[in-house]
Amino acid sequence: MTDGGLLQYAFFQHALWGSLLASVLCGLVGTYVVTRRLVFVGGGIAHASLGGVGLGAFLGFPPLWGAAAFALFSGFGIQWLSRRREVREDSAIAMLWTFGMSVGILCAYLTPGFVTDLPSFLFGSILSVTSADLFALGVMAGLALLLHLTMGRVVVAVAYDRDFAATQGLPVRFVEAVMTALTALGIVCSLHMMGIVLVISLLSVPQMAAGLFARTYGAMAVLSVAFALMGSVGGLLLSYYYNVPSGATIVLLCIGIYFVAKAIKQLCPCLFTKSPA
Repeated sequence: MTDGGLLQYAFFQHALWGSLLASVLCGLVGTYVVTRRLVFVGGGIAHASLGGVGLGAFLGFPPLWGAAAFALFSGFGIQWLSRRREVREDSAIAMLWTFGMSVGILCAYLTPGFVTDLPSFLFGSILSVTSADLFALGVMAGLALLLHLTMGRVVVAVAYDRDFAATQGLPVRFVEAVMTALTALGIVCSLHMMGIVLVISLLSVPQMAAGLFARTYGAMAVLSVAFALMGSVGGLLLSYYYNVPSGATIVLLCIGIYFVAKAIKQLCPCLFTKSPA
């Protein structure tokens, strides 16, 4: 089958558009996540969203709606608990992570026939990307881009040193809340393509590769989008031709891009600078 023939299929067109939008969203949000060292928080949000998936299936409403609710609850819950002196951030993440997964697993097994659909949520599938996913990804990517265009300097200040930004009177709480919401909803919108287990990689691995080149936060964000798009499109093609889960192939390709960049760094160190993250 030729590539032109492949592009005639609506499901693959959806997957390609999803790759583009997810790359923009995760590239921008992931730069903030990596710079703030919040990757573990993102992992907690992603895995906690399984609770919403299972609960949605059990109660009869769309699983992704439940995933969005659980992701937002987990993201803001981690923030709230970690601000309390008696609860460490890693403990809050672990509690909400395991709570969400436990609820999801129980509900999935209590819902007749849903266990067979669970792998598509856990590992992703190019056949699962729908028009609704594209709309949601487009809205979230647009919001992330708008935030960076209108409040880019504030986002950078909070990403590098939130305490200093607070002393300067910047709206730190607002930026943190918006970025937490974008992270949570971005994870949920990418579930069909990447899966719960692997979606966090799109918020971290391309940013690691971009950090090898970038001198500024903005450059890191742009390169993160580019590397995420390369990994996503390449991973989707491999997923289709070899009939394997799309999430796993995207992750492996993104990691491959990172190690190629590292290898080039060893050969031509003058092309690279230290990561701002």
